Amino acid sequence: MVPDVSTGSSTLGLINYLFGKGRRDEHTDPHIVAAWDMAGAPDPGRDPEVTYTQLARRLDHHVDLRTRELGGKQPPQHVWHCPVRTAPGDRYLTDAEWAEVARRVVAATGIAPEGDEKACRWIAVRHADDHIHIMATTIRADGRRPRTNRDGWRAQRECRKIEAEFGLRRLKSGDLTAPRTPTGAERAKAERQGQDETAREWLREQAYAVAAAVRNIDEYFTVLRSLGIQVRPRIGPETGEVTGYSLAAPGDTAQGEPVWYGGSKLAPDLSYNRLCERLPTQDLTDRPQQVVDPAEPWHRAETAIRDARAVLDSGDDAVAQGHLNAFGDTLHNLALATNGEHRAELQAAARAFNRARRSAIRADHQAATALREAARELAYATHDPGGLAIALIFAALHVARAAAKWHEQRGHEQQAAAAEEAFRHLQASYQQAAQPVLADLARRAPRTTTASRFEQDLRAVLPDHADRVLADPAWPALTTTLARAETAGHNPRRLLSEVGALRELDSAEHPAEVLTWRITVQPNRRAQAARRQSTISGTTSMSAAPRPPATPVSMTPEERGRHR
Repeated sequence: MVPDVSTGSSTLGLINYLFGKGRRDEHTDPHIVAAWDMAGAPDPGRDPEVTYTQLARRLDHHVDLRTRELGGKQPPQHVWHCPVRTAPGDRYLTDAEWAEVARRVVAATGIAPEGDEKACRWIAVRHADDHIHIMATTIRADGRRPRTNRDGWRAQRECRKIEAEFGLRRLKSGDLTAPRTPTGAERAKAERQGQDETAREWLREQAYAVAAAVRNIDEYFTVLRSLGIQVRPRIGPETGEVTGYSLAAPGDTAQGEPVWYGGSKLAPDLSYNRLCERLPTQDLTDRPQQVVDPAEPWHRAETAIRDARAVLDSGDDAVAQGHLNAFGDTLHNLALATNGEHRAELQAAARAFNRARRSAIRADHQAATALREAARELAYATHDPGGLAIALIFAALHVARAAAKWHEQRGHEQQAAAAEEAFRHLQASYQQAAQPVLADLARRAPRTTTASRFEQDLRAVLPDHADRVLADPAWPALTTTLARAETAGHNPRRLLSEVGALRELDSAEHPAEVLTWRITVQPNRRAQAARRQSTISGTTSMSAAPRPPATPVSMTPEERGRHR
């Protein structure tokens, strides 16, 4: 059961909608199922003599009194609106049951506490099988405004109780950090235009992906504009500085004007202030970058992701929350930097994890600087990573699963479910990308004598895990990986000892795969030695040209199907 609290300023306008045919003639038999006073609430749905204006006047009775007291100034946003909808698959409630739901919600939210004779006037209108609309005018009989602080959270909490008592589907409890859901009008507009998602949802995903790749706020706005998105900064009247911003999707208009969405209305952590907390303020775009191994960004990202997994067990919630936010950026950039059929699953994982990257716990973004910078480097990586990308996805799998457990332990039900969803997408992506590579590595397995030597090394350094590793179907692929690492300058025995210590293997379902990807991300020591020798001999390091602004080409309006 989902409540959705909002406020407005037109009582008559909302009544016209509630008792009308709907925007697509979807309203059937609209009528009042509960009210502040069933005898005193005229029902246009049951009495043909009653007009919408008469009902609006009865609801606005105390608002009118207060308006006269204020000298003709109507209280702002005095219309309280809360649709309450059952979950798909739930049974349809009777009018009497919906009446009880309405009375409990207005009592819980402070609109009409039980037994309060001076409470606000309200009605609950049913015009469909699966939901009602509760509306109230928020002026009490004593002229005061009701105490509706945290009304959305209180409505959710009451609905969780009602679900249990009515035998309905138990939904996840929220913590007021979820993004705003699209309105019915926004969904209807998307359907008319043949779009799979609303402008609000599309803008949210663009903003997340761009914020993950850019280095500062100015570049954030620049890249958004390059995607055809209109940007409207909000300037403080006294300071002349940017204090906020709004976005409009290409071609999304109403009466010829762009439809604007504030950053915080897209998602809490997309507000200007929250972006400034995690994006550097200085311009780093012109800082020369030293040429390094093109695989280095992938190595750094894997190390940073592995460190993030350890942070979730550290006990510092603020630091962990900062790493979860940065991990969300990593998923967006990982999807941007990879190619292949598994990319779609990576994009889906990034979208799902957007809900898991924030909670009511205030994040320590500075503690996650290393992960965020490593993630940002992926957005500029041009090297074909091959197995490095798969190793990164493999590492991300474990972080997503750990994130779900971390949120679950803290009662963050929605975030835990989102992290689990991201895990499933990452798992699907990993299977699509890894199986062909593992099969190819197995076909290239070294001679029996070499494999026997690697088995001896394995039993010498990881005796407690050797039998499970050898029984793993990925053991032939691991021998090929060890042979390549040996060619690259690594000592196989020492290497197995090092990668075996990076994480415990007891819980690993496929320990040979774990070791394979751990070894894959180890740098090529012969190549490193060659670069060091080149530096010693006096070779001047070349400075790379300033990198171009990050343009997430995978997120253009065309590729996302938004032909506006």
